[in-house]
Amino acid sequence: MANAVKSKRGLIEGRPALIVIDIQASTFIDDSEVRSIDNMPGYKERMILARTAIDKARESNIPVIFIQEVHRPDLVDFERELDGDEDVHCLEGNPNTDIAVAEMDFRPEDYLIRKRRYSAFFGTDFEILLRGLKVDTLLLVGGLTDVCVHYTFVDGHQSDYFCRVIEDCVAGSSTEAHEASLRAMEYLQTGARRSLEEVLTAMEDYDAGKIEAA
Repeated sequence: MANAVKSKRGLIEGRPALIVIDIQASTFIDDSEVRSIDNMPGYKERMILARTAIDKARESNIPVIFIQEVHRPDLVDFERELDGDEDVHCLEGNPNTDIAVAEMDFRPEDYLIRKRRYSAFFGTDFEILLRGLKVDTLLLVGGLTDVCVHYTFVDGHQSDYFCRVIEDCVAGSSTEAHEASLRAMEYLQTGARRSLEEVLTAMEDYDAGKIEAA
């Protein structure tokens, strides 16, 4: 019922994980004006800000899971992905495709999910990892807001995870598409859109709560 009273959800419900979506080397080493995928103004700065969330997650004993889009050089796994505005991108063996190791402090022991499609859930072992870690809440950063972040959010929502997108640390193909996707995600889960400041506080409270309960 539309008028039913909804229970208020916390920013973090149960166990969280920080999901770092497609923050790859191309963001930092490809400064060409013409790109295979459009980026909104301030894209790089928003990705850099995601590092703050990564550092805080590590400090708060919250798992960090990196997602990497990657395609075979013979293009056999693109299929319909090139039917829209995107050109060939994220090819295996191209340095641009690598995770942004230095900028995001990617470590050999970190969890890494490689995907061929927009959603981190589609055709990967992402959900097996989440179940193994007993994760309930997905904290999302990265890009694109209107593509890989949005589709991962939707599949997480449909798999009954609590999904929160750190709106300071995601960026879209355009400002308009970015904002429209944030509104769409908020429609699916009230309170999905969260500021970096809110999330940092919630991470700190989560870690403090674990210590107190121990």
